[in-house]
Amino acid sequence: MSSLGRRPGMAVNAPSTELPPLIKESGQREVFCGLTSIVWLHRRMPDAFFLVVGSRTCAHLIQSAAGVMIFAEPRFGTAILGERDLAGLADANEELDRLVAQLLARRPEIRTLFLVGSCPSEVIKLDLARAAERLGAQHRGRVTVLNYSGSGIETTFTQGEDGALQALIPLMPMAPAAQAAQQLLIAGTLADGVEDRLISLFGKLGITNVATLPPRRSTELPGVGPGTKLLVAQPFLSGTARALIDRGAQLIKAPYPLGVEGSRAWMAAAADAFGIAPAQVAAVLDPLVERGQRAIAPHRETLAGKRLFLLPDSQLEIPLARFLSRECGMELVEVGTPYLDRTLMAPELTLLPEGTQLSEGQHVENQLKRLEVQRPDLVVCGLGLANPLEAQGIATKWSIELVFSPIHGIDQAGDLAELFARPLRRRSSLSFT
Repeated sequence: MSSLGRRPGMAVNAPSTELPPLIKESGQREVFCGLTSIVWLHRRMPDAFFLVVGSRTCAHLIQSAAGVMIFAEPRFGTAILGERDLAGLADANEELDRLVAQLLARRPEIRTLFLVGSCPSEVIKLDLARAAERLGAQHRGRVTVLNYSGSGIETTFTQGEDGALQALIPLMPMAPAAQAAQQLLIAGTLADGVEDRLISLFGKLGITNVATLPPRRSTELPGVGPGTKLLVAQPFLSGTARALIDRGAQLIKAPYPLGVEGSRAWMAAAADAFGIAPAQVAAVLDPLVERGQRAIAPHRETLAGKRLFLLPDSQLEIPLARFLSRECGMELVEVGTPYLDRTLMAPELTLLPEGTQLSEGQHVENQLKRLEVQRPDLVVCGLGLANPLEAQGIATKWSIELVFSPIHGIDQAGDLAELFARPLRRRSSLSFT
């Protein structure tokens, strides 16, 4: 349940004069592993199944994180490795083949099977990449077998989606140039209702050919190729974005669709990439902007002037800090993120208040010491740190809740602000009891 692997070569260094001050840290971490992303991915693609290959600890983590009842029929499971497997004394490949055969016989609706590694191959004594190739050959025509790592040694919890999408990209067909030039591809899992609304708004702007990754059926992958316009919806998809760019997609640089300002800029950037006039953008989006600002206003009364400290956890921290500072009036004490992709995050960094303290990576003890000195009004953090901080009289917001909640888009801006106002109001109420 800890650690974050750095991706070599993933960040492109911008000139230091263009960046806020940055603390780079490495040490003890308090984050969920990439297995956690299965909780939202398995709901997104009902014809996919996620089989975690790991220990009983991994099984308990997924069960607890998903809140699944014992009699439920989820679209994920765990192939539990015993002591003999981990010691290399048993042939785990034979057991995995048997388990997969049983799974497919029981669940004939499965069209894509993800083998998700809970630890590196050296630890589990099993090469899942080769296992996926072998099982794919065995069940060709029946199911596609892919693999990616959800290891806590290598990933933080949102990076699991990045790994899953990268596994899908080689299967995406090459779109004809004429078709690709007219396609907008949105990368990143969004709530179905939010995604439908955004696609509807793009249609009103004049962008009618919109595809999504991941799709709602794992077998209906959109085409990608030269001219495809790529709009990233989630800030933790560095590997996915680069893999799509390598396939010919053209990245649309924009802030992320969190809050009124970010969501409008995100959609306006797409409109500009498709040659849509600013007047048309204003006609469609400005009425929504006015409504979104009214929805934020009562929560701004609670948040304005409050001091905010974001511990690194989900990679949503920088866009959230931008929203809470610029639209809700909060003062940023420190903005931590597990991994800073300066290329994809560049439009967000320019919108942070001058002098904002950023931190990349995690050393929990050092960050908690700075937090203790600063005594912020609100801390955004992982579940493991929330209760101790609450006991010290500091209000907290669980970062994992922000991944599960429908927070993207102008229409959700008021709800997003409320998620942060709520713990402050709760603590204020408790102080009078």
